[in-house]
Amino acid sequence: MGMAMTIDSTDLLDRFLRYVRIDTRSDEGSTSTPSTPGQWDLLRLLEKELRELGLADVVVTEFGYVLATVPATSATPAPVIAWFAHVDTATNLPGAAKPLVHRAYDGRPIILPDDPTQRLTVETTPLLRQAIGHDVITASGTTLLGADDKSGIATIMAAVRHLLRHPEIAHGPIRVCFNPDEEIARGVNKLDLAQLGAKCGYTLDGSAPGEIDFETFSADAAVLEIHGVASHPGWAKDVMVNATRIAGRFLTALPITQSPEGTEGRAGFIHPLEFTGTAEHARVRLILRAFEREDLTAQRQLLEKLAGELRAAEPRARIELTFTEQYRNMRYWLEKDMRPVEFAREAIRRAGLVPRSQAIRGGTDGSCLTQRGLPTPNIFCGMNEVHSPREWVSLQDMAKAVETLVHLAQVWSEHSP
Repeated sequence: MGMAMTIDSTDLLDRFLRYVRIDTRSDEGSTSTPSTPGQWDLLRLLEKELRELGLADVVVTEFGYVLATVPATSATPAPVIAWFAHVDTATNLPGAAKPLVHRAYDGRPIILPDDPTQRLTVETTPLLRQAIGHDVITASGTTLLGADDKSGIATIMAAVRHLLRHPEIAHGPIRVCFNPDEEIARGVNKLDLAQLGAKCGYTLDGSAPGEIDFETFSADAAVLEIHGVASHPGWAKDVMVNATRIAGRFLTALPITQSPEGTEGRAGFIHPLEFTGTAEHARVRLILRAFEREDLTAQRQLLEKLAGELRAAEPRARIELTFTEQYRNMRYWLEKDMRPVEFAREAIRRAGLVPRSQAIRGGTDGSCLTQRGLPTPNIFCGMNEVHSPREWVSLQDMAKAVETLVHLAQVWSEHSP
């Protein structure tokens, strides 16, 4: 069974604060991997820190995957497991945080100084009430904190450090992987699973303590391209075909009952992310999300129907609708063998927490990894209010995630043949 342990929270906090100051926002418009130079800055720092911890086989691939191995200490052979975290932050806000540590949080509103309209209260942020007495970390109000997923990175680094400092803890080999571009759905597209060499993985990309996720959205992207007919507006009657007006009709026709703001629970959505256009050419970029394959198919069919109606209404316009598969619900594969989830639940219990699972209204790199043949559920690392300037994390919650990883390494060793 697991042993009582003390996690070095000072080192954990120092690492997290160091990582969140680096701007690693990804860029969907970039064709490179990683998509932004800032991600390389953090990846190179992690390479350096892993070497300083004493790992001898640290590798950085040409596509920005930092790989390393924590050697086994168990006398019994055990499967290789992998821990993953992504270095990039979401595209909607700047990613270089000025982190603030609110020591022994007392439950009063937290007002972020660079934008006092950004407030965290226990009334509007229910999980914050559970963090009273904790050391709560926020950004300053105009950027992301970057806890998604730098709390995951710090958690893994602290767990690696703890295992290396405590060789009496019996565990099998553990592969570490830090990857780019999760936020733009490319996180593990170019990862060589043979080079990774693991039998099972875990992403550290979840929220509240005790969380172990094995179900995500299935996801597609869609682009509607509208090519109109240009004309001088003074002589445009019966000549001009205005692409922006056609795009407006398309956007208006999208049902609000299938929007992110109109759905919750297990209901999926169609979300127009971006619209750009002129009278001659307009472009609408969308994402489709659903838990079940048939619902995702129905969303595609709805968009095809709307595009067909636009073509019929204005045959002089050229209207093109294309779809791209992004990821699929990891449950389809994990439900065939739930041992990775059950082992994580046991580790969570050993850390003194109650395991809980929910269907994620989003995706993780684990979705793609699982679909590619590496079962990879998702474990908590304390992040909250992600993708917003109100993002926050509790140091004590991150420490519990570190403890969970250490127990998880032991559980896999104990259940080896």
